[in-house]
Amino acid sequence: MSNPRNGDTKPPCLPRNGLVKIPTQPNGLGSASITKGTPAVKNRLCQPSSVPAILSPALAHRSDLPIPSLASPLSLATLASVSSPPGASLVGLNASEGSEQPSPERLPGSPSERQLAVDEKILNRLFWYFSACEKCVLAQVCKAWRRVLYQPKFWVGLTPVLHTKELYNILPSGEKEFVSLQGFAVRGFDGFCLVGVSDLDICEFIDNYPLSKKGVKSMSLKRSTITDAGLEVMLEQMQGVVRLELSGCNDFTEAGLWSSLNARITALSVSDCINVADDAIAAISQLLPNLTELNLQAYHVTDTALAYFTAKQGYTTHTLRLNSCWEITNHGVVNMVHSLPNLSVLSLSGCSKVTDDGVELVAENLRKLRSLDLSWCPRITDMALEYIACDLHKLEELVLDRCVRITDTGLSYLSTMSSLRSLYLRWCCQVQDFGLKHLLGMGSLRLLSLAGCPLLTTTGLSGLVQLQELEELELTNCPGATPELFKYFSQHLPCCMVIE
Repeated sequence: MSNPRNGDTKPPCLPRNGLVKIPTQPNGLGSASITKGTPAVKNRLCQPSSVPAILSPALAHRSDLPIPSLASPLSLATLASVSSPPGASLVGLNASEGSEQPSPERLPGSPSERQLAVDEKILNRLFWYFSACEKCVLAQVCKAWRRVLYQPKFWVGLTPVLHTKELYNILPSGEKEFVSLQGFAVRGFDGFCLVGVSDLDICEFIDNYPLSKKGVKSMSLKRSTITDAGLEVMLEQMQGVVRLELSGCNDFTEAGLWSSLNARITALSVSDCINVADDAIAAISQLLPNLTELNLQAYHVTDTALAYFTAKQGYTTHTLRLNSCWEITNHGVVNMVHSLPNLSVLSLSGCSKVTDDGVELVAENLRKLRSLDLSWCPRITDMALEYIACDLHKLEELVLDRCVRITDTGLSYLSTMSSLRSLYLRWCCQVQDFGLKHLLGMGSLRLLSLAGCPLLTTTGLSGLVQLQELEELELTNCPGATPELFKYFSQHLPCCMVIE
């Protein structure tokens, strides 16, 4: 969510999986969820929301409502239950739809207090401090609040998630009626995630969402039965789509990609789609000359596919994530580094056949890298970290989760990297206290994850207080992390969020 325009209080973060679940409502839209538009790089724990004490006195006089303050967060469920009728829609369509909402005249207090409670200048500042789920609740309080909250500025960066069953209302006759999506249009959503939909559902969505033709920029289809024909119709009709995600869609084929992909697409994610193999990469490389980001999880893609990228992608593509592409070897890495020399983000997570030699190729040829993910690569050793430290001087993030052959020697190489800000060592089972000592001089580190490292002791971990610039420290499932240690960190690393 956006930061408050005026004030120092930070907005509350979303739940760590990025999803906000909305309670089920009679109109069939209630169980829709809203998720952050960009994938989370870090799994952060949510902190209680803090709200400035500028709420209307009309509400503050109510004995059953807490007064919000920086020290005592407001209970929005309690607030909404006072003014909102049962069964009101959270994913509202129009202010006049659903159950009747109380007008400003029906709020408690004197006329001046009631006027303050609906003062749009105050509300426009106040509502920045609430999460997406809380805003959905607050929109039920009255029409004035909904009118303010339904401004698109409060929903930037959020993506509605709609399941098949939430797209239809069952009429008394037993027939299905597609729900109205006007409430989403009012809030200006330019991206949607549709789960479990068919070709017909896609067509209904296009016909019923006013912004679908040119206003939707991002579409995500998950666990859907969309076919080649449905994919072609969707991309032909929705001319504004530039970001496309297909996850768990097993009914479209590579022929469908050849017939539907359009040059306007700049970001593509394909995962867990059984019909995606080398020919799909050929279609992507030839039909998407403006591609800047490709996320691919495909078990049947081989080294050959990485040679299909053309010089056009070499100039434009800056992000490539190859997750669990089990057939890719060092030969594929050779093809990739020569085809895409301008990468700044690279993930080879789960590419279990890549070895230290492959990492050496990456380090020597992709000098612009700022983020590198080698998690779940069991063949990576300390030698790979030496290559990284010697050549990748701009690297800011390094993910080494489950690289079980990394030892303290490898950490000594990383200690020379002055630009490294985030280091993930989850479940690196050979890292010991001595290795941590190498990290203590890395003043650039802001995030360090040692979750699941079994050999780290309380004594070794306590030395991390020397990293005074650290902002986040993850010690989940770390045997050496004791209650006494967390208390010690709270005293000596007061600005660091320690995840237990």
